[in-house]
Amino acid sequence: MLLKSAYLTKPDQSWIACKSPAPSGLLRLFCFPYAGGSASMFRAWIKPLSPVVEVLPVQLPGRGDRINEAAFTDLTPLVEALVKALAPYLDTPFAFFGHSMGALISFELARKLRSDHGPMPVHIIASGRRAPQIAQDRMTYNLGDADFQEELIRLGGTSNEIVKHPEIMELIRPLLRADFQVCQEYKYTHQPPLPCPLTVIGGADDPDVRIDHLNAWREQTTREFSVSTLPGDHFFIQSASAAVLQLVARDLGRFRRAGPNVLSRG
Repeated sequence: MLLKSAYLTKPDQSWIACKSPAPSGLLRLFCFPYAGGSASMFRAWIKPLSPVVEVLPVQLPGRGDRINEAAFTDLTPLVEALVKALAPYLDTPFAFFGHSMGALISFELARKLRSDHGPMPVHIIASGRRAPQIAQDRMTYNLGDADFQEELIRLGGTSNEIVKHPEIMELIRPLLRADFQVCQEYKYTHQPPLPCPLTVIGGADDPDVRIDHLNAWREQTTREFSVSTLPGDHFFIQSASAAVLQLVARDLGRFRRAGPNVLSRG
């Protein structure tokens, strides 16, 4: 069981890249990036969402100002580290948003909090990720460099200029391999569904995440569930960012603080 004192410890600020200047008392939204991504991808969310939520982009090791730290290659120790690092921020109602790898992190982090009898998110938004019980059908993290480069081009999340720049790839390839390993070696274990409302978002032209993969998330919640598809491929979070923000604001704007330790729907 998590000790109550864990939520009173001094925050480890290395995990939170920046905090929204939102008014106190708003729902906190922890944002987890896709493989190879950093917290900087969520900086543009802070201002437009500030009337709705306090945006807290999570900076994982191996990127941004934590580039000198080793990236995790296994989801279990990453989630355990997150439980400890984020504990001081869980003293007020919160939600999770994650894209691709970030969606998987959000899901397993919520399950870990439940198993530790910790506070639970009031809402989870899983973006660009097949339901966790559907296994990955390809292992690419351990491909040779040339084949790995082709896989990055196929996915489309890394510009061709970067992929074809040997010196840059030498720097970021270990991080990408580590993040891909986290996702591709993940082993789902059955547990009861979460008691959290769940929103799932996908790209209409995502070659690896089909609508049936999105609908399968329904098994993972006992609460409200919705699926939306937006124009774009796997990285619709960039190409359709305004639509993503509208969905986030729609679902999380329904919550408001009614008083100390009380959360109600608006």
